[in-house]
Amino acid sequence: MTAPLTWRVARLVERRPETPTAQTLVLDAPGWPGHLPGQHVDVRLTAADGYQAARSYSLAGPADGDRIALTVQRVPDGEVSPYLIDVWAVGDPVEVRGPVGGWFVWRPAETMPVLLVAGGSGAVPLMAMVRGRRAAGSRAPFRLIYSVRTPADVFYADELHRRARDDRGLDVAYVYTRAAPDGWRGEPHRIGAADVNTHGWPPDLDPLCYVCGPTGFVEAVADMLVGLGHPPGRIRTERFGPTG
Repeated sequence: MTAPLTWRVARLVERRPETPTAQTLVLDAPGWPGHLPGQHVDVRLTAADGYQAARSYSLAGPADGDRIALTVQRVPDGEVSPYLIDVWAVGDPVEVRGPVGGWFVWRPAETMPVLLVAGGSGAVPLMAMVRGRRAAGSRAPFRLIYSVRTPADVFYADELHRRARDDRGLDVAYVYTRAAPDGWRGEPHRIGAADVNTHGWPPDLDPLCYVCGPTGFVEAVADMLVGLGHPPGRIRTERFGPTG
């Protein structure tokens, strides 16, 4: 995992729908060196005329031999995501490079409580941590707060429901900003300090906090955590935004 990063050819072996605009893509990447939950990978496409476009995507699961999983959301007018979702076929090649990143990661040897706060597709690297916890047999207590527009926008909805029920030490809470499901208490709203305080860990437990989502969301949640007494050094953030 410390070797120089090089481009390697991977091939699509499976795709799974997650939402109306997002899919999980499983790739076979021979010689993949392994990765930690929270890392990402660069994906590069090359057109017939030699034009290249590359984007970074979070890895959606823990290390699994030569198999890697990416959850890609279609970006309107994007160069890469529409191709990956609508055109790329099982067996087709693509170049990948990684793993990339060493700060926004969770290591299975860590035992302290973990707070995950996701906004929209920011759930992808945090889901890799949830899955990595289960794969490693970790007993570290996890809490996930997931902010989404509507129930239809929840990534990994069925799996999260199952894991919240079956994975001891994992709690999942949702904040809906546009429309909530029947039976959900409260009105749709943007995530606030009360949500983080209610569903997160108290700072005296010294949890590791991971926040991922759009830039404005990440900055707001990080400020909430600091305001609630969490040391800035225990807050790890990853943000995304429009390309260009």
